[in-house]
Amino acid sequence: MNTPNPEFDPQMADFADNPEPRCPCILLLDTSGSMAGKAIEQLNAGLHAFQDALKQDKLASLRVEVAILKFGSQPTLLQDFITADRFTAPALTAGGATPMGAAINMALDQLEQRKQLYKKTGTTYYRPWVFLITDGEPTDEWQTAAQRVQAAEASKGVAFFAVGVEKADMAKLAQIAPQERPPKPLIGLDFTTLFLWLSKSLTNVSHSKVGEQVPLAPVDGWSAV
Repeated sequence: MNTPNPEFDPQMADFADNPEPRCPCILLLDTSGSMAGKAIEQLNAGLHAFQDALKQDKLASLRVEVAILKFGSQPTLLQDFITADRFTAPALTAGGATPMGAAINMALDQLEQRKQLYKKTGTTYYRPWVFLITDGEPTDEWQTAAQRVQAAEASKGVAFFAVGVEKADMAKLAQIAPQERPPKPLIGLDFTTLFLWLSKSLTNVSHSKVGEQVPLAPVDGWSAV
């Protein structure tokens, strides 16, 4: 009879089974009440396109790690970091306010925890991405989160992207996002084209050497800027 190993750690086993370097990307998704209807439907469709596109590239599916943090009534980690080959897009629903400041802080905390796990397992990793999508403005204190984003960007600890949907407050997003990577407005509700761009960009990174500068994929029509 086999007895369970009390020291067995599934996370450690994952890295033993897949020793590839990791490219973590946390999706920070606004699911507040204003996203109800067609917006949340198209966002869900975009996530499915993202899931399928990443899995088409074998190397990216082993190296890119996806986490999803939604913020509506409160920030909620829907999906902890998982390699793209095992990622399944969740079904998002809309409701609540827009606690963007708390959500950004939570996302940065999650990334720091992930980095510590990489170090613990001896896993090399690419510069992590935080990808924020919102159609509104923060309904909580956001200045502290903005300062953390700026500091993390300055130290090359994170690459922060912000996308504004429909009536998003682009002025506030510009104060949160780094100056060298200002927020971009989404054309209509074309989340699918946006997520295909994101998949292509992350795939390009995953095929590079850790620490190498990789140009982003062309915007390909999802943004007016």
